[in-house]
Amino acid sequence: MRRLPKPEISAGIVFNLCIDSITDPNLKMRLCRSRHIVEAAEAVYITQAELTALHSIPDTNGIGGIVTNAEMKRVYNGTFVRSVSTRDIYGALKSAPENDICPLCSQRAVSQLDHYLPKSRHSSLVVTPVNLVPACGECNKVKLDLQVTQAEDQTFHPYFEDADDARWLYARVEQSNGGALVFFAQPPNEWSNIKKQRIAVHFKTYKLANLYASHSAVELKDMQFGLRQMKLRNSPQEISNHLRKVAESRAAAHDNSWRRAAYEALADSVWFCEGGFD
Repeated sequence: MRRLPKPEISAGIVFNLCIDSITDPNLKMRLCRSRHIVEAAEAVYITQAELTALHSIPDTNGIGGIVTNAEMKRVYNGTFVRSVSTRDIYGALKSAPENDICPLCSQRAVSQLDHYLPKSRHSSLVVTPVNLVPACGECNKVKLDLQVTQAEDQTFHPYFEDADDARWLYARVEQSNGGALVFFAQPPNEWSNIKKQRIAVHFKTYKLANLYASHSAVELKDMQFGLRQMKLRNSPQEISNHLRKVAESRAAAHDNSWRRAAYEALADSVWFCEGGFD
């Protein structure tokens, strides 16, 4: 997971721009009447997010009995995403991650915005920027409208938390098929029990073990020829040293890179370095 800067634009500004683009006079009037609820909901959201307690925010079906949940979904899909007045805001939120890499899986490209608290359950947060996280389509799909009720079941929030303040991602080599890699989360002892549980939840929710194993299989296939050539003139220890230097380079770029975990595991495997890749 990768930390992102918190959006500076407020829910009130976004909501007002959406209202300006609405052509239905009745809906426009009711949206105006609900503006204060949206602004209050944002304030509560930020407070709870900073306490890692977003699970405590109750569901709301509509906004104060004034605007329905279905209407807010239409405001998001038909206005916020498409309107000329808000399109740049949508684009800025979506392009926030470095190199367009999804902050939830740290692997695939961003293609949309994910509602951290689902829009089907939190009508007043549908266009709130701090609730809109850039994500790849697969991460958004697997999360769906997940709503948790306990702190330890929350996935990490890129705007409010740092899951990369310590090393937690590791891998091991399976001695078959040229060295298949198995990835797992192993959080440091200094983390709280809740944070340890949450990294496991995030890892499972976004199916990161399968994702990283799939991409590492391609990496192993690509490096097979080079390792065979190295084996002709280098000892297993020299091959291990080479793999460890690659791991160090990957770690310098990103501490919890799956490539860092993969190359360290390969370097540590005597079986692999003695020719298990062949």
